[in-house]
Amino acid sequence: MAKFFGTNGIRGVFDEDFTLEFVHDMTLAIGTYFEKGSVLIGYDGRESSPVICKVVSSALNSIGIDCNVAGLVPTPCLEYAVKSLGYSGGIMITASHNPPQYNGIKPCAKDGVEISREDELIIEEIYLQKSWLKKPDSWGKTGTENRAIETYLQGIISHIDSKLVESKHFKVVLDLGNGAQAVTAPNFCEILGCETFLVNPKIDGTFPGRGSEPTPQNLSELSKTVQENNADVGIAFDGDGDRSIFCDNNGDILTGDKSALVLSQHILKKNPNSLVVTCLNSSSNIEVLAKKFNSKVIRTKVGSVEVSRKMVPTGALIGFEENGGYMFGKHNQVRDGCMTLALMLDLLATSGKTLAEEIDDLPPSFTTKDKVSCPAQKVPKLISALKEEFPNADTSDGIKITIDPRNWVMIRPSGTEPIVRVYAEAESQEKLDTLMSEYLEKVSSTISR
Repeated sequence: MAKFFGTNGIRGVFDEDFTLEFVHDMTLAIGTYFEKGSVLIGYDGRESSPVICKVVSSALNSIGIDCNVAGLVPTPCLEYAVKSLGYSGGIMITASHNPPQYNGIKPCAKDGVEISREDELIIEEIYLQKSWLKKPDSWGKTGTENRAIETYLQGIISHIDSKLVESKHFKVVLDLGNGAQAVTAPNFCEILGCETFLVNPKIDGTFPGRGSEPTPQNLSELSKTVQENNADVGIAFDGDGDRSIFCDNNGDILTGDKSALVLSQHILKKNPNSLVVTCLNSSSNIEVLAKKFNSKVIRTKVGSVEVSRKMVPTGALIGFEENGGYMFGKHNQVRDGCMTLALMLDLLATSGKTLAEEIDDLPPSFTTKDKVSCPAQKVPKLISALKEEFPNADTSDGIKITIDPRNWVMIRPSGTEPIVRVYAEAESQEKLDTLMSEYLEKVSSTISR
């Protein structure tokens, strides 16, 4: 099991468990894994990111590896640039949606997709053994990469009917969350002739607006701005711009599951007989939808790495997580907030309906999630106690207790924080509320024993 890599890259509190010394040595291990350059480096808007970037580039140079710095870009922009511009790998400096005091590093392979779980273990082994490349004949060089944003935006636009979208003159509200999509999403909307309204537009690593993670609870300003401006759609991004939560034209915030279902329906209509990859904790309605278009669903453990790395060998067209991470295989098999916005605008331009009407047409779905504080050492006891009570439960990732296909609860430890997450789906809101309160109580009492 990985010691340093969590659900998504390596993260920690900067200058406590995530020190510059640690970053230096871990970069040597990542560089050794890549074997050669050039490596592309990007970073988010956190205050510690520029100094970490300098350590990462100098560590790579010290083992003879050239690198280029793309600067402040969203994670999916870096990943797409690695693939499109022919880099041997990429390193994104980000802690995604974690609080401001955190930072992290996320390596991606030359195909522009996060490295696999197996490769994470290879990097950790190199790090622990200190078996990195020896002093080279000549030092590596650090340059600048100025093409990343333009390449990324043109790549996205190539996958939609941009002329049709342009003709609609959509009103779009962007809640940039003081994060990295501020350097790309507004430009994208401008290219497509949208009238754009910005919320939390200034990049700020302290995330003063609503924090770095968009949740239904902290998006009231997005909702209000959509209503006040009679906008067609609103979208909120996380800190590094790979996830997106939507707001419909009525100002209602959509769960990641709902927006994933409506987008998947739009894509599968055009591409029947396709493959969808999603995690164990997303809505069971995707199976219902896929069947309509003669398509199949593969389930994975929770985490974008699991979904992305399953999409690559299977040639899946769609991948998603319930947290607003959506992946369009024709573009890149990674979560991408701006690509997701493009798909939503393409859907609205094509269908002629409002987003609220599109959502109403979906099969009804009631999902929710919550979290409970839980030190890592108590997790095995919690899962084991639940497994004893529910011997038929799926324990491939935490524990998923299925009452019937439409009613289930899943409990799993976070890969980034000392908490367990509790997910549930039910056939009605009333049943969902009952299930959640019952299992939150059960989890809390088991942990406190």
